[in-house]
Amino acid sequence: MNDLKNKNIIVTGATGGIGNSIIKKLDNLGANILASGTKIEKLEELKKEFKNVKILRFDISQSDQIENFIEDASNELGASLDCIVNNAGITQDNLAIRMNIDEWKKVIDINLTSTFLMCKFAIKKMLKTKKGKIINITSVVGHTGNLGQANYTASKAGIIAMSKSLAIEYAKKNININCISPGFIKTAMTDKIDEKFKDLIISKIPSARLGEPEDIANAVLFLASSQSDYVNGETLHVNGGMYMA
Repeated sequence: MNDLKNKNIIVTGATGGIGNSIIKKLDNLGANILASGTKIEKLEELKKEFKNVKILRFDISQSDQIENFIEDASNELGASLDCIVNNAGITQDNLAIRMNIDEWKKVIDINLTSTFLMCKFAIKKMLKTKKGKIINITSVVGHTGNLGQANYTASKAGIIAMSKSLAIEYAKKNININCISPGFIKTAMTDKIDEKFKDLIISKIPSARLGEPEDIANAVLFLASSQSDYVNGETLHVNGGMYMA
């Protein structure tokens, strides 16, 4: 996958465990990376740690600014855009009968609508060079459903369906749009889960362990590289066998 050297790649949600691992793997292969997130201190840490990383603070909830963000990020990288990894997203959990419309809309707007707009304006850039890779990070619960997450599961399932439609629209333009669907991955979020509940989750995973952020990053490397040129509109499941499509 050394064909990622000098490729211009945007990674959103770069400061979390999965985002950090993606940055590390891409940096090791010599990609030019624009790391984005909302926490400027953590972005600055990424810039210091990795030689090929530039940073741009951006909150994807600012949907009316996404076109400007893509333009600014591409200019930071040198105008062209080879790949974008849409990793940013939120949760706001509640049982359906208790979930208010703001909780529903906020998750849908950020996770689904903003991801669509990221794709839309990235595609506009990629059409100029007639090539590109878009990788949308979804979730196993977008396939299985999950208690208290009607909004989140709907947003992730929506990304999967949207990505298939975009792949159909732009495959002839040499633009690949795919998803990665993580299962339960070791992050700061899963570290907060009660041990008994964590054991229950692991008991349902054939691999008998939580995934590592590196497992997701390795999938990103494949979909960002030329090795995946004939893969389009697909979802790569990385969940230890917890869900099998």
